[in-house]
Amino acid sequence: MPRLQEKPLLGKIFILGKIKCETGLHIGGSKEKMDIGGIDAPVMRDPLTREPYIPGSSLKGKLRSLFERMENKQFNRSGGGDVWRHECTDSQCYVCRLFGSTGSNADENLPSRLSVRDCLLEEESREKLKKIDTGLQYTEWKFENSLDRVTAAANPRQLERIPAGAKFEFEIVYNVEASNGEAKKDLSNLLELISLLQDDYLGGHGSRGYGKVGFTIDKFMARKLEFYRATSEEDKKSNSSILENKTIDECKQNVDEILSMFDTL
Repeated sequence: MPRLQEKPLLGKIFILGKIKCETGLHIGGSKEKMDIGGIDAPVMRDPLTREPYIPGSSLKGKLRSLFERMENKQFNRSGGGDVWRHECTDSQCYVCRLFGSTGSNADENLPSRLSVRDCLLEEESREKLKKIDTGLQYTEWKFENSLDRVTAAANPRQLERIPAGAKFEFEIVYNVEASNGEAKKDLSNLLELISLLQDDYLGGHGSRGYGKVGFTIDKFMARKLEFYRATSEEDKKSNSSILENKTIDECKQNVDEILSMFDTL
């Protein structure tokens, strides 16, 4: 087992696929301008294409939050405001080993083994949303009211959300840097979290029906370091493996197969 100060990199494992919005999705962005009668809560958009997207930080943060609750971890670190999370320097803490943590000094940091890319709108969904006339580009209005329980006064608000049925492409990358035993546990935990998220919600206003999502996995693949050093397609193929169009459960069952090419430290 390597010392904590050592971080050998053996290769990378990729989970690629689609996220489908089963209900409307709202991941909030900042208001660029104040319009009378405008949207109170806009969604995140790419500043160049104006297309909505799911920030990798939002997906990773939600997965981590679910993991902390699943492991019943103490929320001991403030993230600003009233937001608290779990962080520790125990290299065997499943949460911090996978998602990372910041210690009181540099020697205690646990860098994340996980990278979660921004999830961009799938081409087919892009074309469909272009044709829908909602008054907004790629998205829809959602009008809501809150009522004062005493006076019955209404407080109307307008939220922007991504319509149900829209699909986004996701990519999660795991750094293989320890024994197959640790990597197997990490990947099994990650796949469980993806499965759990399907019965939870992503983004805001989940208690009001927003943010139900479904995952499909197009590719579950591994690449050894030698893959990146290879100069021929044959060498690259011999230093990688790929499983395509698998369910989450099938990926769980094939974790050992994906990890089989990596040497145990």
